[in-house]
Amino acid sequence: MKKKVLILSWVIIAMGCTQKKENGKEVSLDEERVVTLEPNRYNVAFLIMDGTYNTEFTAPFDIFQHTIYRKNIKAMNTFTVANTLKPITTFEGVRILPDFDYTKDSIPQIDILVVPSAEHHLDTDLKDTTMLNFVKAADKNALFMTSHCDGAFVLAKAGVLDEVTSTTFPSDIGTYREMFPQLKVKDSVLFVHDGKYITSAGGAKSFEAALYLCEYLYGKEIAESLAKGLVIDWNLDEVPHLILR
Repeated sequence: MKKKVLILSWVIIAMGCTQKKENGKEVSLDEERVVTLEPNRYNVAFLIMDGTYNTEFTAPFDIFQHTIYRKNIKAMNTFTVANTLKPITTFEGVRILPDFDYTKDSIPQIDILVVPSAEHHLDTDLKDTTMLNFVKAADKNALFMTSHCDGAFVLAKAGVLDEVTSTTFPSDIGTYREMFPQLKVKDSVLFVHDGKYITSAGGAKSFEAALYLCEYLYGKEIAESLAKGLVIDWNLDEVPHLILR
């Protein structure tokens, strides 16, 4: 019975504008959203917004979500955060309903923040102080901060990459260096792991960075099992990368 109470303590109901009372609890009439986060797992938040690119979001999400099907590991709770609870539309046109609104909701402790690339990560998104402050706040207690493709621009703008080496989408390396001359930047690799920061080149190679983190946390056997489940050939030795830690 105690275990059930712990699980239900993570059930969160988001409120809409119009509400009613049911059994003493307020329930939205126009939108009800329930997110269940199991205890004793890593909480992995995906920062999404209009213009998010599908692959940089879905690749790590698939890898991390599949950890719940592996035994004897500390699996991952995967959920999305955005500046709204209304559907966001990815660059490719997929509509996604966010789990949490970081401007209003009480966000669960984030152990791993994932910043997929989005259409405006090189321009207007970098002026979004509310979003950048959310990233800074998450960085204080997160075990890992990760980015894919141009998501590195968000981490850099938030100031969390100043003391580490990072990378980004290959054709944007020049812009990255120009925009953030204080950074140590590595090119010609698919991902860089320095401290608690993992930055990746993105695209389909977002799978590699996510698998690497799983191998780091769970070992090679689990990472290979996750890769096999998605029909991915995984061998860290064959992936161009830089590990500084």
